[in-house]
Amino acid sequence: MFEQQVSSILCFDFDGTLVDPGGEEPFCPELMEDVEALKSRGAVWGVNSGRSLFQVLEGLQSHGIPLVPDFIVAQESEIYRLGSFNRWVDFGNWNKRCIQDHRKFFRGTGRFFKRVRNFVETATSARYFPSDDGPAGVLAESDEEMEAICRFIELESRKVPALGYQRNGLHLRFSHAHYHKGSALGELGRLLGLDAEYVFAAGDNHNDLSMLTGEYARAVACPANAVPEVKEAVAEKGGYVAQSSFSAGMVEALRHYYF
Repeated sequence: MFEQQVSSILCFDFDGTLVDPGGEEPFCPELMEDVEALKSRGAVWGVNSGRSLFQVLEGLQSHGIPLVPDFIVAQESEIYRLGSFNRWVDFGNWNKRCIQDHRKFFRGTGRFFKRVRNFVETATSARYFPSDDGPAGVLAESDEEMEAICRFIELESRKVPALGYQRNGLHLRFSHAHYHKGSALGELGRLLGLDAEYVFAAGDNHNDLSMLTGEYARAVACPANAVPEVKEAVAEKGGYVAQSSFSAGMVEALRHYYF
C-alpha cells in the first residue's frame, strides 16, 4: 500500500483549515515544508474534506499546494490513495460498503425525508436538495436558520437510528450515521496499522467534530478561525487551539506536537 513504514498520520480538513478559500494568500508555504520534514520520518499526510475527490484535486492545484497527498477522504467518507499511473483509487473496500449502506439507508427513510423537506420548505427560507440514492442536503440562509433545522432533525432522528448529518456552515448533508470524517479516519488508521495515538487531525467546522473527539486521533487541533464549538471540543480534549488562522495555524499545531 505504502512503500515505507508509516509512523504517523497527518489529517487536515481542506476549506478553512488547510486553505483560506477567500484570502489573498490562501496557503502558507511553511506548512508543506513541515509536512515534508515529517514525511521524512515516516508520516503520511492527506485531506479529509466534504468536497468530492475531483474538487479536492482541483483545490490543491488552484491553491498551489506543491506536495501531493498520500490519501484523500472525499465527501466526508470516501477513502482514496494514489495508485499506479498517478490514479486515485479506493483504499480497501470501505468505499464499496459506504455506497451500499447509503443506498439501503436512503431507500428505507423516505417518510423521514418527506417530513424534513416539508419543514424546510414551509417553515424556513432554506433550500432542500433531494436525492434518490445518495446524501440529500439543505442550504440555509443564516446560522440561526440552520440551528432551527438541526433542532428539528435531532427531534425527528430519534425515529431513525441510522441517521447522520454533516454540517458545514450553512450547508448540511445527510448521511448514514456510521460514515463521517471520524470513522473514515479510523478506517484509514486501521488500514495503515496505526491506532489513534499516532494520528493528528485538524479542522475548523461542525463536520470536523467527529474526527476531533480523541477517538480517532489523539493529537487534535484547530485554527483560530474555527467555529466556537470546534474550539471548545479541541480544548476539552487537551488539543491545540492555534492563535493564527487557516494554514498558518496548522504550522503552529504541527510544531506544537512534533517539533
